[in-house]
Amino acid sequence: MTSRALLEKLIGFATVSRDSNLELIEFVRTYLAGYGVESELFYNNARTKANLFATIGPRNRGGIVLSGHTDVVPVDGQAWTVDAFRLTEKDGRLYGRGTADMKGFLASVLAAVPRFIERDLKLPVHLAFSYDEEVGCLGVRPMLAELEKRAHRPVLCVIGEPTALKPVLGHKGKLAMRCQVKGAACHSAYAPYGVNAIQYAARLINRLDEIGEQLAQPEHHDTRFDPPYSTVQTGVIKGGRALNIVPAECEFDFEVRALPGFDANRVADELQTYANAELLPKMRAVKPDTDIRLEPLSAYPGLATSPESEAARLVAMLSGSTDFGTVAFGSEGGLFNRAGIPSVVCGPGSMDQGHKPDEFVTVEQLRDCDTMMMRLADHLSASA
Repeated sequence: MTSRALLEKLIGFATVSRDSNLELIEFVRTYLAGYGVESELFYNNARTKANLFATIGPRNRGGIVLSGHTDVVPVDGQAWTVDAFRLTEKDGRLYGRGTADMKGFLASVLAAVPRFIERDLKLPVHLAFSYDEEVGCLGVRPMLAELEKRAHRPVLCVIGEPTALKPVLGHKGKLAMRCQVKGAACHSAYAPYGVNAIQYAARLINRLDEIGEQLAQPEHHDTRFDPPYSTVQTGVIKGGRALNIVPAECEFDFEVRALPGFDANRVADELQTYANAELLPKMRAVKPDTDIRLEPLSAYPGLATSPESEAARLVAMLSGSTDFGTVAFGSEGGLFNRAGIPSVVCGPGSMDQGHKPDEFVTVEQLRDCDTMMMRLADHLSASA
């Protein structure tokens, strides 16, 4: 099957992160089995989702991983002019949810399977398709835990996120946290006798703003990134039941987008220290069982691959570009890198189209990714 035909199949599976991806995974497993390629599945605890890992070529060598996530973001509330889960071609563009992020890459990888098999590979190629990347790079972790145990670890991972097929060597990491403030309710006419959880949450959010301002100072900049510093922002807040009740509960979610080398947990630690030293004594002077707790929601590390590395040079050869760069969005690359598998992000399409209504990848980009896969087959068959 061509990459376009495979993309049409993949887009037809509505693999929004909140839903199962098993129908897509079963399609891929059956497709690979048709070429005699066996697949390993790594399920979530509920067995409603799975990662797929498959190897083509010798199993006693490291080889190269082609990695991509199968989940997509929702289309709820977006003004699509085409069916989001049916591929539509118009004016050289292929529309559908996930065409850019990142089923276009998966389709190109699958279309290359016959060529990989025909070429008598000296080094193997590994296909790693994951779930729940869009909600914090959660799904790939059990698969990576298994790969770390194996004797022959891959020497490179290509993460096929949309970069217009330009090699990306760096991105920020992310830490998502939830802060829960437990206050004490009372009638608003007696507000001083209660502990207003919303007002204390506001102080915590102000403290996060101050931390963000500190991180934005020039001495913390890395000009390879945009913005060139680690950022902090609060995205969700909930609290209160009625205006005449001092709120006993408030919670908010915040995130840190951290430059490679900066430990995002430092922000959470600083916030908890501030809570313990400045806020909790005042709260507990009124009501002893009040509290402030921080809970991690998700996290993944940043990526910083050297442009002088073998991984960077190889992907430059495969993509035909030495225009190394960084991106603002995250990927599973940092997790592969932490597992001892050097990673480069390089895939068809642009994140300018990702997550938006009428998402698309161009026919030309998909064709160029097919060319990159052919170069990879040639490289793996010629490697000693």
